[in-house]
Amino acid sequence: MIRSILVALDDTAGAVAARDLALALARATGATLSAATVLDWPHVKDANEAVPPGAAAFKERRDAARAKRLETEAEAAFSACTQAAEETPFTRLRLTDAPAPALLAASATHDVIVIGRDSTLGLEQNDEGLAPVIEDLLREGARPLLVVPPGPAVGGDILVAYDGSVPAMRTLQLFALLGLGDGAAVRVLSVDDKPAEARRLAEEGAAYLRHHGLAAEAVAVEGSHPLEALLAEATAMPARMLVMGAYEHRGLRALFTGSLTERLLTAAPCPVFVTH
Repeated sequence: MIRSILVALDDTAGAVAARDLALALARATGATLSAATVLDWPHVKDANEAVPPGAAAFKERRDAARAKRLETEAEAAFSACTQAAEETPFTRLRLTDAPAPALLAASATHDVIVIGRDSTLGLEQNDEGLAPVIEDLLREGARPLLVVPPGPAVGGDILVAYDGSVPAMRTLQLFALLGLGDGAAVRVLSVDDKPAEARRLAEEGAAYLRHHGLAAEAVAVEGSHPLEALLAEATAMPARMLVMGAYEHRGLRALFTGSLTERLLTAAPCPVFVTH
């Protein structure tokens, strides 16, 4: 069962949705909640930045303005979290490293990181709609992520992408042990060019979840376009959560590498529980 949640705060729509989902999870499970802002001092106060002669005073004023803006935004995020939390307790974390190392360090004492898909976190840019820190957290971190899109939460069943790979097995186990599917119906989807193999894999994943007391249904899809199959199924259900592993190399595994992972995370209509 989940015991501790780390949520990253800022003012983007996805981060607000992530905050609300983290609060709902804390209320439902009794898990402790840490709400973190990231004040990216390494970029604000770049000691290695080349400064032309006579420009030191300008840099000092610019850095001070940036620092003040981040402090103001952090306080606003904490205030909004307090209002949304009502009686739900949470711990404030004021992180002052760059986003990736800050969240990686904080995650060591938490079960899952909840983060908005479009989060900017301090001075980090996000021109593609997917927070750049997410790739770092997946590649270097030991904790699963719950990547939350903008917009209100949607009810429905949970969709699990399963291909029998080690990351898929690991993700399935974490999902079951953390209790994220408790009380929900779960659909385990497998995609393969061979229908019999798709059915075998889907039933394998569903059987594992049934051993953990979940109502799991196997869904087999014949084909070679797992991205389209997953997005179509998640939209049609509609899914309240998509569960998947990352970084493999065939079938559904080919989906969870590089740009395809990014495309799925960017386009998913619901929060995505993902591990590497």
